Amino acid sequence: MASIASGTVLITGPTGGLGRAATSAMARRPDAERPDLILVGRPGRGLAEVAEEARDAGATVHDVGCDLARLADVRQAAEQVRQVLASGATRPLRAVIANAGVSVTDTHRVSADGYELTFAVNYLAHAQLIGDLLEVLKTPARIVLLGSNTYYENIFRRILRVAPARWRDPIELAQPTPPDVSASVELAGTAYSDSKLALLYYAHELQRRAQPGVGVVVFEPGFMPGTGLGREHGEALQRVGRALERIPGVSSPTRSGPMLAAVALDDRWAHLRDGAFVVKDAERQVMPFANDAAREARLWTATDELLRSVS
Repeated sequence: MASIASGTVLITGPTGGLGRAATSAMARRPDAERPDLILVGRPGRGLAEVAEEARDAGATVHDVGCDLARLADVRQAAEQVRQVLASGATRPLRAVIANAGVSVTDTHRVSADGYELTFAVNYLAHAQLIGDLLEVLKTPARIVLLGSNTYYENIFRRILRVAPARWRDPIELAQPTPPDVSASVELAGTAYSDSKLALLYYAHELQRRAQPGVGVVVFEPGFMPGTGLGREHGEALQRVGRALERIPGVSSPTRSGPMLAAVALDDRWAHLRDGAFVVKDAERQVMPFANDAAREARLWTATDELLRSVS
């Protein structure tokens, strides 16, 4: 049977943090284990630089500019990817890593399509992209979504005041905070955690609908306090985060990036399906409420409604 590494891997958000580290890890693999790469990210110097770095390491690379906060861009990017694949310029698409994400401080902010920005980028954009590319995946194939344990509260996160998910109907989750409600750290944290719980529900439903031979996985890179994900929270907080990354057991892009690459590529993980939850390098069980067939079916239909309502 062919391996995932015998084809092409598409990764979103390759220009910094976890995505850049994962891209580098894939590009630097030995020839027999190195996939072709399609890098989908915001156009500009950052995307050009990471593409060139990957080429210098020996990978065949195609970079596709895309603003994930604009669904029209996502659709155009998917079409461009399909054209690259059809041209034979790259090997068959065998994996999609939905890595890109944001964590905003103000949930009044909206995407180009009017949806709350966190939900729009972290969830809706990837649902659009994967939906547009699902039929061109060549099996065996793997879809890796970026999860987060923030979807539920434990003692550690309670102490740090990390807001857990507060699930509501997906149509409501897609709406920005009303103008008469003040922005807050709690609302921002809840929006982030809601988007990550949505990805868990989506993973389970996607597996039910994907063709045989496609495995759906959710990867949690671990607590990475110094990444660009928190750039909106200020440089001072990011400096503290980078200092915390020196503590043993605290994750960083350089530690977790190769783990993400391995989950996408390695035969060790070929058995994973059904939205299996991998925390760094170990499979874990999710909380019982993160498996809910009714919520998963509703999310699927609501997602279709949200995406179709944008021309």
